[in-house]
Amino acid sequence: MEGFSFQSILYKLQIFIFLIMMMKYKQTFFVTVFFGLLSCTSSNSFDLNKKNILWVYLEDTAPLMGAYGERLIETPNIDKLAENGVLYTNAFMPSPVCSASRSTIITGMMATTLGLHNHHSSRTSESEIKLPKEFKTIPEIFKKTGYFTFNNGKDDYNFSYNRHNLYSQEYKVHPLYGKLGLPIDFSELTQKQPFFGQVQLSGGKEIFKKNFQNNISSPVNRSKIKLPPYLPNNPVLIEEYAKHYDAIQITDKRVGEIINGLKENKILNNTIVFFFSDHGMRITRNKQFLYDGGLHVPLIIADFTNQFKPILKGTSNSELVSGLDIGATSLAIAEIEIPDIMEGRNLFTDPPRDYVISTRDRCDFTIDRIRSVRTKNFKYIKNFMIDRPYTQPTYMDVNGVEFVKTMRTLKEQGKLNSVQERFLSDFRPSEELYDIVNDPFELKNLVSEQEYELKLKEHAKILEDWILKTDDKGQYPENEENLKFMLEIWGDHVVNPEYEILKNKYPGIAGSKKHILKAQYQKVKITN
Repeated sequence: MEGFSFQSILYKLQIFIFLIMMMKYKQTFFVTVFFGLLSCTSSNSFDLNKKNILWVYLEDTAPLMGAYGERLIETPNIDKLAENGVLYTNAFMPSPVCSASRSTIITGMMATTLGLHNHHSSRTSESEIKLPKEFKTIPEIFKKTGYFTFNNGKDDYNFSYNRHNLYSQEYKVHPLYGKLGLPIDFSELTQKQPFFGQVQLSGGKEIFKKNFQNNISSPVNRSKIKLPPYLPNNPVLIEEYAKHYDAIQITDKRVGEIINGLKENKILNNTIVFFFSDHGMRITRNKQFLYDGGLHVPLIIADFTNQFKPILKGTSNSELVSGLDIGATSLAIAEIEIPDIMEGRNLFTDPPRDYVISTRDRCDFTIDRIRSVRTKNFKYIKNFMIDRPYTQPTYMDVNGVEFVKTMRTLKEQGKLNSVQERFLSDFRPSEELYDIVNDPFELKNLVSEQEYELKLKEHAKILEDWILKTDDKGQYPENEENLKFMLEIWGDHVVNPEYEILKNKYPGIAGSKKHILKAQYQKVKITN
C-alpha cells in the first residue's frame, strides 16, 4: 500500500489520540502539546511518499552496451536497468569534455549561458566565477525541499561554490580537478530518505586504474572489433577500442553492485535511477569534439518504485535529448517545480526537442571555439577558429597517449586514407554539414553541395539565433586569471597566441605550477 509504514501508523495514531483529548477536555494545554509533538514527529521521520532520485554517472563512455544493440560484450546489469525503464537512443551531451558538461547538467543551464564553458575554470580564488546570486543548482533545489543530497565522487564544476550548500558530506579538493565527495554507505541512506544522490563511476576511465586488467573477467575478442572508418585498422587503435569495451564490462559490474546495495538496504523500491555518461569515449575525433562520437551517450531512466506512470518499462525513445534535460526531469519526477530560468526540459511532459546545441571551448590549455546543431537527420558544425588545426597540441600529447602518437606517426608515414587524414590536417572548414541518416560517421561534408544549401542555411540560422538569445559567452575573451592558471600549469606546452600577452606580462610564470598535475586530494571536514 502506498505510504504504508510503521512511522506513518504511529504518526496517525498520535493525531487520533490527541484529537479525542482536545474534543473531550477542550484544554489549550493539549493543543500546545499536540502541535509540539506533531512538529517533533514530522522532523524526525522521512516521507516515503517521495521518490529517491539516484544518478549513476559515468565518465567518457559510449553507448556500446547490450541494451543498445552491442553484441561483442555482455552488460546484464545495465540491460536490466533498461528493462525497468526507458532507454533513450538519441541522447547528446552539451559538451564533449567533463567540466563544461557537468557544469551544464548540475545547473540545468548551458555552460555558455553562465560563462562556465572553459574546461577547469574557477579553480583559484583569483579566477573564480560566481553564479547569479539568486540562482540555485539542482542539488540545492532538492536540498531546499527536504531531500538529503550527496555526490559520491567528482563535482568538476566550473564555478565557485560552498559544497555544503549542495551536498551534506565530507569531501576532498584537488587544485586542478576540483572537489570530490567521499563515499556514503547505502546503509546510511535508509534513514535519509528522500534523497537526491549521485554515484560517480569511472566508466571509460577504468582503463587508468592499476587493477584494470585484474577486473576484466572476459576480455572482448580483439579480432572481432570493427573500428569506425575515421580510425585506421591499427593494433594500437584496436587495443584502445578494446579497452573501452572491457571498461564497460567492469562498469556493468559496478552497476550491479549499486542496485544490489540499494536492494539489500530496502531502498531500491523507492528509487528512480538515471544512468548516463558525461560525454563520449576518449579517442581521436571523439572526446573534445562535436561529432556524435564525442557527444552521443547512454541514457536510461529506470523506475524501481513502479509508481511513476510516465516511465513505460522496457521501452525506447528516439526523440532528441540534451544532457540539459536530466536535471529538469529529475525535479519533475520529484514533483518539484522547475525554475523558469532553467533551459532544461521535462522529458515526460515537455515537447520533444527539434535540435540539441553542443559547445566546445578551451580544453585544458588548448583554446578553441566550436558549436554544433544536432537535428534528427543532420549535424551542423561551426568552427570559429579556422586559423588553427583540429589537432592542436592537447593534454594527450603532453601525457604521451599511445593512440595519439600512433595517429600522428601514421600521418607522417602517409599510411592514413583521405578520411582518416582529414582530421589531422592543418586546415579545417568554417562550416560542416552531415547527413546523419546516410552518413552516421559524419565523413562527407555537404557544405558545398548545392542540393543541401537550404539545410545549411536552416541549421546555421538556428545556431545564430541561439547565440544571440542565450548570449553565448564563448564569443567573449576568457577571464585572464583562468588563462594565467593554465599557463602556470602547462608551461611551454601552450602554443595559442592568446597566451603571448600573459607570457610578456608575467615573465617566468610559464610552468611555475606544473606540480599541480601531480598534486594529491586534500580532505575537507564539514562542521554542521
